[in-house]
Amino acid sequence: MLQELNELLDAAPQRPDTGKFTLLRDSRTDGSFLVHHFLSFYLRAGCKVCFLALVQSFSHYNIVAQKLGVSLTAAKEQGQLVFLEGLKSCLDLVFGEEERSGQPNPLQFISGSVSNLKDLFDFVRTSLTPTDSDCWKGRVLLVDDLSVLLSLGAAPVDVLDFIHYCRMVVCSQLKGNIVVLVHGSEDSEDEENKLVVTSLCHHSNLILWVEGLATGFCKDVHGEVRHGGVLGGGTWQCHTVWRRALSALQDALSLLQPRISLICSMAKD
Repeated sequence: MLQELNELLDAAPQRPDTGKFTLLRDSRTDGSFLVHHFLSFYLRAGCKVCFLALVQSFSHYNIVAQKLGVSLTAAKEQGQLVFLEGLKSCLDLVFGEEERSGQPNPLQFISGSVSNLKDLFDFVRTSLTPTDSDCWKGRVLLVDDLSVLLSLGAAPVDVLDFIHYCRMVVCSQLKGNIVVLVHGSEDSEDEENKLVVTSLCHHSNLILWVEGLATGFCKDVHGEVRHGGVLGGGTWQCHTVWRRALSALQDALSLLQPRISLICSMAKD
């Protein structure tokens, strides 16, 4: 986990928040390290996690999680982690594997037989619905990344409907949390992605926005992070900056205080 990020957000695995929607944004740089952070954070917190991994394979996330001190394989075996491997699900649709298995494919909309994301929502709801023998401290939906659904042909209104119903079930009914990553910059020409991102910003309790430097590439500086959210109907943003130091085995954040904005720097030990 990134301990200094937890301190910045006043978060701890011993007392995870409830009913919160967190939006992770990145532009001109890669913010996926935040996905790995929140995945390890909620697994350590004893929450049941439904992870819609639409970008990378299970082995990729597991390797990074092991560096953060968490085993995704063990979490799956214990029933704590429900992992949807988007790449495999897409291939199953192409080669008809879901027909042989008899199980509905959560990404059925790709085949064109349905136009909405109901199958994906049903997968999330079924995965996180408590059972009589349930001992998990909370429920968490993690998505990496939502922009992929648009690339696969889902309409923006269907993506927003999917998130809306997930918020109603996970955040409101189950008092759990949702963490979603979306890619894209303000100057992008992808109007559908901009529409989704703008709508999600208005409904997020917390926004973490990772950006590349406006001045361009720098050897020691990786980018900057802004964090904010919606409070009382208005938008507030608090700009803070930390230094991101990378070693071969782990990610560590070192907080800088000299300015209001935070600078993410990369340095190899």
